Amino acid sequence: MKRKDFLYTVTGGLITMTALSGLKRFTDELPSDDTLMPVLFIGHGSPMNGIENNIFSQQWAKTANEIMKPKAILVISAHWLTNGTFVTAMDNPKTIHDFGGFPDELFAVQYPAPGDPILAQETRDLIQSTNVGLNHDWGLDHGAWTVVRRMYPDASIPVLQLSIDYSKPAAYHYELAKELAALRKKGVLIIGSGNMVHNLRMIAWDKMEVPNFGFDWAIEMHELFKQKITAGDHTALINYESLSKSARLAIPTPDHYFPLLYILGLQEKNEAPVFFNDQLVAGSLNMTSVKFG
Repeated sequence: MKRKDFLYTVTGGLITMTALSGLKRFTDELPSDDTLMPVLFIGHGSPMNGIENNIFSQQWAKTANEIMKPKAILVISAHWLTNGTFVTAMDNPKTIHDFGGFPDELFAVQYPAPGDPILAQETRDLIQSTNVGLNHDWGLDHGAWTVVRRMYPDASIPVLQLSIDYSKPAAYHYELAKELAALRKKGVLIIGSGNMVHNLRMIAWDKMEVPNFGFDWAIEMHELFKQKITAGDHTALINYESLSKSARLAIPTPDHYFPLLYILGLQEKNEAPVFFNDQLVAGSLNMTSVKFG
């Protein structure tokens, strides 16, 4: 099956006049001073991290406790790939179990966080470089809920998703992210959810339990990505395929890498990266995550 067959074709929706009239209320209620919410890139790894009490999920919870509680959360997940750009705009997004072969316990999980149609419209209006559709069909895929439920288990904070237009190149996503910057002043936590090193075809299944195990090419890219992030070399990270021949193994397809570019695009000049969950898994994956702000 071709990669394009996995893309989800979605359509926008109409927001009600009631929601339109509530837009000013929403923006008035959110903080508008110079306090910026941090931005996070989360290496989400296996869906099982959404229910297992392990070092990765523990760190997600710890990170949530260390930052200001957000008014809302916007997730850019590797698992919502579209033609065009969309934002979820329903009142109650469904929990999507977009995986197979896992225990029934994982499929039973529901994360009933509310949505926020007013914030969805504001997000749409902030983005001027392309038309953004309001989507009422998607929900929260596992790139979103497995992480957010460990950070905010009471599911009381509104959660939205912004899709990834998979027809566009890396630079497009980096530049689009900059248009979301105003949300950081309004108490919105923006999370990119994917993996910097992500090659499922080359997983060493017999090394799953070996801590921080990586193939030579994965170790190379793992370190190279961190070096470039620390140096603030966004141009090199946008043009990741030119970094090394190993990049083609680390990122055979860019779906899990693109969420990182959204977070880099939102980094302010004075914000140094803070890395966490900085480990390789099963040879061909890494869980490395980074916070700015």
